[in-house]
Amino acid sequence: GGSPSGGRTLALTLLPRLSLADAVARWREEGRVAVWLRVPILQSRLAAAAASQGFAFHHAEQGSSTLTLWLGEGPSRLPGFATHQLGVAGAVLDESTGKVLVVQDRNRTLNAWKFPGGLSNPGEDIGDTAVREVFEETGIKSEFKSILSIRQQHRHPGAFGKSDMYIICRLEPSSFNISFCQQECLRCEWMDLGELARTKHATPITSTVAKLLLYGYREGFDKIDITMREFPAVHTGLFYKLYHRELPESYRNIT
Repeated sequence: GGSPSGGRTLALTLLPRLSLADAVARWREEGRVAVWLRVPILQSRLAAAAASQGFAFHHAEQGSSTLTLWLGEGPSRLPGFATHQLGVAGAVLDESTGKVLVVQDRNRTLNAWKFPGGLSNPGEDIGDTAVREVFEETGIKSEFKSILSIRQQHRHPGAFGKSDMYIICRLEPSSFNISFCQQECLRCEWMDLGELARTKHATPITSTVAKLLLYGYREGFDKIDITMREFPAVHTGLFYKLYHRELPESYRNIT
């Protein structure tokens, strides 16, 4: 199959003593479908030898690169490496005042208001990214409540030309005294939600989500929230998080 752990694929971390050309010939005879070759960074010269046998780069990490060779019939069915980056922002709404936390980036030519946020770390949940980024940028502590919107953008210049997913979450503050990061932010303040929804000095996505948030604030967050539930995954000991609009109890309990 096409997975790295498939029975007819072969994963190598070191080159065998016999020549790579001989090894490739033997693997073909054995009916191998694909070879994964990991080359430590200090042995990077071996990548050129592998390329001469048809290997191509699959991905690189800090200490090694991984190359692949498809030996099966037809075009390669091996899975590609990561194709998207994930950015998360937090719309922190103080329900007692109707004000929302906004920032202006220091390194932007257009100083538009936006929600604080940044890139998600590997293994980090969406809500945790929003809470962390808000705290790092503004000094405000908060709690994840829901997802409000998802933006999908391809060929993103800031993602090395890859695809970008940008998620805005609704957060509830537990502190209110701003201490913003001077390196990242030019300005940071609590702004009236209605003002943010109307201002011309906000990014288009910020304006749209501000109006959505205003709707939820006035009419009930159940009308806008995409909430999260955690389930045990098929793989033992792992869990996944499912984000969706809340189901009425009568539908949740259908058996």
